[in-house]
Amino acid sequence: MSERAIPESSEHKSSSKLVPFPVAPPAKDRLDPKRHWLVAGLASLLVLAIAGAAWWALTERSTVHYVSVPVAKGLVTRTVTATGTVNPELTIIVGTAVSGIIKELNCDYNTQVKKGQTCAKIDPRPYQSVVDENRANLTIAKAQLEKDKANLAYLQLALGRAATLLPTHAVSQDVYDSAKSNYDQAQAQITFDEATIQQRQASLDAAQVNLDYTSIVSPVDGTVVSRNVTMGQTVAASFQTPTMFLIATDLTKMQVDANVSESDIGGIKLGNKATFTVDAYPKRTFEGTVTQVRQSPQTVQNVVTYDIIISVTNSDLTLMPGMTAASRIVVDLRNDVIRVPNQALRYAPKALSGVVPPSPSGIWLLRDGTPVSIPVVAGLDDDNFTEIVSGDVKPGDIVITGEQMATIKKAVTPRLGT
Repeated sequence: MSERAIPESSEHKSSSKLVPFPVAPPAKDRLDPKRHWLVAGLASLLVLAIAGAAWWALTERSTVHYVSVPVAKGLVTRTVTATGTVNPELTIIVGTAVSGIIKELNCDYNTQVKKGQTCAKIDPRPYQSVVDENRANLTIAKAQLEKDKANLAYLQLALGRAATLLPTHAVSQDVYDSAKSNYDQAQAQITFDEATIQQRQASLDAAQVNLDYTSIVSPVDGTVVSRNVTMGQTVAASFQTPTMFLIATDLTKMQVDANVSESDIGGIKLGNKATFTVDAYPKRTFEGTVTQVRQSPQTVQNVVTYDIIISVTNSDLTLMPGMTAASRIVVDLRNDVIRVPNQALRYAPKALSGVVPPSPSGIWLLRDGTPVSIPVVAGLDDDNFTEIVSGDVKPGDIVITGEQMATIKKAVTPRLGT
């Protein structure tokens, strides 16, 4: 309500007063009803948006999903890995001691041979001629011996007559001495002839040995796994015996020649069990036994390794010589023991990360949905499991190996006010 002053007239100037009266407000200060409803609607929408955001934030929460497995009893093995080659237990190298041209070839790859069977033959004619020559020389030496024996018999008679006539002075002492000398020389000649015969016999035997060497025979019963000569080939045995055949004695008994590093060789003993696979049969596992740990080291690029021999039965002839074997030698074993995955010993809740480091001698069990730390004493471990020697752990417990964070939204049913 504003007040306005009314001017007084001249005749009433002495008694003039300000008299208030109501005045209408300006049009711009008046509130439009439509504008009032618009402002009220916008304010309501803003309140609803804030309430919805608060409801969404309050109903959205994160939860932890534990990766767990049940504790069970089983086998824990510690193994050493090594790479080797499959070979027969005994492989015979068949070569030649004489040189010459291959005239016959009777054995090939995979041929089953018997001991003494001829596999190849070198041209024997040069060696046969040497044998014939030495046999003739032996015959000459024997004939010479017979001749000298006859001469010895004659000289013995002459010496006897001279000895009889010497006392009667029918012959002189010189005649007797000459007869005695001739007899002694004849006896020496007999000894010489006998030695010559032995020499010629030895030469004949040597020539016969070389002749026999022209026949290449198998020294054992077995299977030919390699043939390195062909018909008509010339072989030379001047400094080194050339290899003609490789014969495996028994392909049903094979072995793996594996190389083990010096850091692992200390745990390998005779009788250790071993398994291995070959590329030809990736889904099959072969079993064997360590039968030899060789003391001779091998150094390649400053890496020291030792050879071990793993014997394996090959009754079905599946394994073939030369196959590459990936071996695992069992150096320690625990059977029917409580075991947990190796990840369980390395797990710790993320809430403790940075505050409490993972304990190498403790695991976390899930009991009533809550993780509980359990101290344990670990024993033998392999690539997958660890033996639990002692601790409050039994088969059937749920051991935690990891965790995953998951966000879930809980549906909220709004209530209507009363």
